[in-house]
Amino acid sequence: MILDGFAPESIASGARSICAGELLGLPTETVYGLAADADNQAAIAKIFAAKGRPADHPLIVHVPDSASADHFAARVPDFARQLMQAFWPGPLTVILPRQPGVAGSAAGGQDSIGLRCPAHPVAQALLQACQGLGVWGIAAPSANQFGRVSPTTAQHVQGEFGDSLVILDGGPCAIGIESTIIDCTRGQPVLLRPGAITPAQIQSACGQRVLSKEELLAHAAPAPRASGTLESHYAPKAKVRLMDAKTLQTALDLLGADIDGAGQVIATYSRVILQSRSMKVLRRRMPDDAAATAQQLFAVLREFDAQGVKLIWVETPPDEPEWDGVRDRLERAAAG
Repeated sequence: MILDGFAPESIASGARSICAGELLGLPTETVYGLAADADNQAAIAKIFAAKGRPADHPLIVHVPDSASADHFAARVPDFARQLMQAFWPGPLTVILPRQPGVAGSAAGGQDSIGLRCPAHPVAQALLQACQGLGVWGIAAPSANQFGRVSPTTAQHVQGEFGDSLVILDGGPCAIGIESTIIDCTRGQPVLLRPGAITPAQIQSACGQRVLSKEELLAHAAPAPRASGTLESHYAPKAKVRLMDAKTLQTALDLLGADIDGAGQVIATYSRVILQSRSMKVLRRRMPDDAAATAQQLFAVLREFDAQGVKLIWVETPPDEPEWDGVRDRLERAAAG
């Protein structure tokens, strides 16, 4: 059931559902989440079961403000406080040492926990309403089957879980890809997942260089498990292949008009205008702007799946920092 997320009665109903241990579809500025009380072990188990997600794969906990982080975090380093001040509310998740005895299931059993303060007004209203009822934070991984394409509209969520799930409709997500994740448990920021906030912005906000996960591993210091960091993730039903624009056009030329099947079986998504002799190639133009591409990326992949394509050929995004989040999602989709 889809409810108007901006209606006060919908927020009140959603907060009561969370407090009762139920699941809820929740809009954020990044993607829609499948929400539950982060401290309710039975409710968290429902998330893992609904998504088909391994129980040791941690969830991100959403809080209404930085003060609420202290309920979940045993310690917040100064540079992490600076990042929270600079980017919260917003698309930044910080990994912090977990307070013993709280949100253990949501953290996947780790002694660290990922926290984020979302900027979406519907998410903020729900979090504040829940806190008024004694719920400190809401675990909300993307509202889709594990490993599949994340949802960016309420209709996407309904397509994943059916009419039985109550979903707060907050409109299409403004950012469209998941948050940047920064590990703050090592004394220096470590990038675990790229997103809309770049390492340069992180460094500018806290005055420390951002290490890559690979640099951390080089020092034999494994990073904590975090959402959306598996090699294969965000995958549509169709097979995704990345290639440069020239190779993509060459592949279409070699294909010619000879495509098997009665419907659309190949889709392309590129910044250049591609030519094909076949009427069975579905083509979408990728925006030149990284933020615009991120905002529509998952919706485009879902659209291609709905068209029944078997192959999705995508132009590899530019090797530039602002494209890192999009490139990361596409590489993981292709690995699937």
